[in-house]
Amino acid sequence: MAEGHPTMTARTGTVELHHELAFMGITPPMFVALSMLVVIGIIIVAKVPKMIAGMLDARIATIKTQLEEASKLRAEAEAELAQAKARNAASAGDAAAIVAHAQAEAKTLLAKAETDAADLVKRRQQMAEDKIAAAERTAIAEVRAIAADAAARAAATILAEQHGADADRALVDRTIAGLGRLN
Repeated sequence: MAEGHPTMTARTGTVELHHELAFMGITPPMFVALSMLVVIGIIIVAKVPKMIAGMLDARIATIKTQLEEASKLRAEAEAELAQAKARNAASAGDAAAIVAHAQAEAKTLLAKAETDAADLVKRRQQMAEDKIAAAERTAIAEVRAIAADAAARAAATILAEQHGADADRALVDRTIAGLGRLN
């Protein structure tokens, strides 16, 4: 049972050695470090940190100015909001007063309209009564005229039947005789 599994065999090999390149004793990692030192030196000599700090300070100043302007605008907006709320409250009060005034005026107009309607009904009733009375007077006058006309005709007919030319002659003579006495 000492046999091993055929897939488990040990492998042996050789290690390869790499040879690093060097120029005057400086290896590639050292070249990277030296180039970084040169870049940092150029940045310091060219005063790049001061320029960056100045740009950041300018940006900070701009942001502070913008914040101050924003706070001023906010204060103005809050003042405008307060004024708008005050105007709104005043408008609501004015609207309530206008509605109350309109309701009072409507009640007054309604009372006046009722009074005017009652007066109009009375006037129309009086006019109708006057027209009825006038129609009654006209009818009575017409009846009287018709009765007078009928009486005159009847009298004329009676006189024509009862009186002749001889009776009229005696009446005319009496009337003529009576004329002299009046003076």
